[in-house]
Formats: sequence, structure tokens, C-alpha cells
Amino acid sequence: MNSSKWLIIIFLLFSCTTQELPVQDIPIERDGQVLAVLKAEIASNEEDRAKGLMHRKSLKDGRGMLFVYEKDQVMSFWMKNTFIPLSIAFITNDGRIIDIKDMYPHNETSVTSSRSARYALEVPQGWFSRVGIQTGDIVKIK
Repeated sequence: MNSSKWLIIIFLLFSCTTQELPVQDIPIERDGQVLAVLKAEIASNEEDRAKGLMHRKSLKDGRGMLFVYEKDQVMSFWMKNTFIPLSIAFITNDGRIIDIKDMYPHNETSVTSSRSARYALEVPQGWFSRVGIQTGDIVKIK
């Protein structure tokens, strides 16, 4: 087999294994008023949650990743193999933000929720504060 055929096979293998995650528009509200709408990739299985935003070089403002879990739990995240400075919101099963914390590239120190949560939402570092999002606000998760 010549080298161009090998390149095509390699390309096809990689294109089949790099599946895009579903994306949702996620409104964030306070007192019934929408403060911002975030376009978030949905990581709802163990493999997607483990990979998260690793190995990416950029993430646009207004974009993020929502980590969905089957049950409430105290959550821990770290930044191994993650190049982008991020902020993370830990969110209860009814959508209330209980914590917002900053995370730094390649830092392997765990960032942990203060109590049980159902979701975690990662965005470019500082995005929550830039758009006025704070603890107590409601993330409308479908």
C-alpha cells in the first residue's frame, strides 16, 4: 500500500474517533431574568467527562462544557492536560449555582464543590464575573 492510502486510512480512523459532543444553549437566570445564554457542549458519560476540555488550546467567551452526572455528589476537578484557564460552577439538581471557582492550566490540585452537586459548568476563566453570574443564580438545564 502506498503512503497516500495510509494517510487516508489514518485520517478516516481519527475522524471516526473524534466525535463531537452535543451542544445546547443554556440560559442562566436571576429572579426570572436571563443574565446570559451560554453555548455548552454536554459531557454526559464517563468517557466524555474524563476527557473534558483537555488538550484544547482555546475556548471562546460564551462557550463552555456542562458535565452531567446521574446522581448528586461532592465533585472534584483538576486541570491535567488542560491548556485553558477556566472557571467552574458547581450546580445542584434544581439548577442553583453553589460555587464558582477558578482553575489554572496544568494544575493537578483538585478543585472541589463545597457540597453535593449534580452538574459542573466550565467556561473561560472570568466569564461568570464578566457577565454578572454569581452563586445563587439558576442554570436552566434541559
